[in-house]
Amino acid sequence: MNWYDNAIIYHIYPLGFCGTPKFNDGGEVVYRLDKVLEWIPHFKELNVDAVYFGPVFESVEHGYDTIDYKTIDRRLGDNNSFRYICDKLHENGIRIILDGVFNHVGRKFPQFVDIQEKGQGSGYCDWFQNLNFGGQSPCGDPFWYEGWNGHYNLVKLNLRNVGVCDHIIDAINYWIESFGIDGIRFDAADCIDFDFFKRIRSFCKGKKPDFWLMGEIIHGDYNRWANPEMLDSVTNYECYKGLYSSHNDKNYFEIDYSINRQSGANGGIYRNINLYNFVDNHDVNRLASTLVNPAYLPLVYTLMYAMPGIPSIYYGSEFGIQGRKENNSDDNLRPCLHLADMEQENTSLYHHLVKLGRIYRAYPALRNGIYERIQITNQQLLFKKYLGDQVVYVALNLSENFYEFNFGTHLNALVDVLSGEQIPVENGNVHLNMKPFSSMIIVADDIVNNNEEEEVKPEVIKEEDKETEIIPGAKYRHFKGTVYEVIDIARHSETNEELVIYRSTIDGQLWARPKTMFVDKAGDVRRFVKVD
Repeated sequence: MNWYDNAIIYHIYPLGFCGTPKFNDGGEVVYRLDKVLEWIPHFKELNVDAVYFGPVFESVEHGYDTIDYKTIDRRLGDNNSFRYICDKLHENGIRIILDGVFNHVGRKFPQFVDIQEKGQGSGYCDWFQNLNFGGQSPCGDPFWYEGWNGHYNLVKLNLRNVGVCDHIIDAINYWIESFGIDGIRFDAADCIDFDFFKRIRSFCKGKKPDFWLMGEIIHGDYNRWANPEMLDSVTNYECYKGLYSSHNDKNYFEIDYSINRQSGANGGIYRNINLYNFVDNHDVNRLASTLVNPAYLPLVYTLMYAMPGIPSIYYGSEFGIQGRKENNSDDNLRPCLHLADMEQENTSLYHHLVKLGRIYRAYPALRNGIYERIQITNQQLLFKKYLGDQVVYVALNLSENFYEFNFGTHLNALVDVLSGEQIPVENGNVHLNMKPFSSMIIVADDIVNNNEEEEVKPEVIKEEDKETEIIPGAKYRHFKGTVYEVIDIARHSETNEELVIYRSTIDGQLWARPKTMFVDKAGDVRRFVKVD
């Protein structure tokens, strides 16, 4: 079994998370993504195993219009700063998944620009889907090409062209070798050529046998894409819909039907796939804006963590923040967030997810066990997950009234690990009186509440290993050798974060970097050392 079969994944849309300008103007590099370092203790408290970064490659606007597959978008930082982020995540046991937008590129992609400049004399005319010089594009080019889903700012690549495939594989190799990434999520995977996926799998698994390949699939038979020749997993849009609508419609039969269809005890069409489960993402309304009653939030997350598949959290939704698409814009789904501000949000939901993460990690049957429904009504659901000798019962009461489950068990004693309360067992029978809008995860041995993990604290550098006082006017040598003069300490207008403003003594170029990163270490050495 690979790491991703037991993982909890945290999904960030970096351009939104960091509050970048809407368009890339080709200007200075700004190290906005460095703030993810402040979130590492948060990831660890949630028992996150991997961070899935939405698009980080240099792009025109929203990340899905790539310019350069081997360069970090200058609105987020540069390759060196991202390498440092990857190193820090790996040091803390957190893997990195990147969004691979390989179906289409932006209009500023160099090979496309070459065609704009040279016309039929360009050597890249076959790099793009259905490109021909028999007409004019909607964007005014003297040639026609296919845009993804009718969007002509997204130029479709020809993935049957060997040069295109080589270009993409070279980029993937770069991120694996230089940054140690652990997986790729393939955007618009339903539009990508199967032979391309087969080649990608062979290459990536050859580099890293446990490299995770996950595709965005909205409709269709998931087996077509997730199989031993292609991808490891795909997005579970079927159960995404069922997770919220079964609560809004007070109809647990809907989600139970989907789970049984996919992975039930009597067989299931996706029993051999660990699907990527989610309740919201960068393309759909936030869960807290979708549910008709906020009291349903903990129940939905309990069900997502307990059902077959890989659970994921979309940044900020662990605090119940809201966001809806408006005027054909996804901006509300992709806000700039600061961890300190989240204390004003739904912290009870956050603590529920912290507990779910601990439970998920503690019980293999919850992660990888077989799903078997025991009892069901429109507003109540009781099922078990079993793996070997371990059994986990999961109970949900969607009603505004108390509800009593009665079921048999071979176990002598039970406990609800969400609350820590003992559940009486009398002659092999359980009488479970559930509160309104509540969920339980019931096991024989409570190894969660009896072994509470210590509070996760940020990793700090000893005071003797860093300089916390930055002196304006003083010179500091970067660990790579260049000497800089510190101009002053500024504060970010939105985040109030302290920034060091410094100038290169070689070419006079001005730079800005978060103070926390300026005084931090790069590997085993200080990033900047004051020159005496």
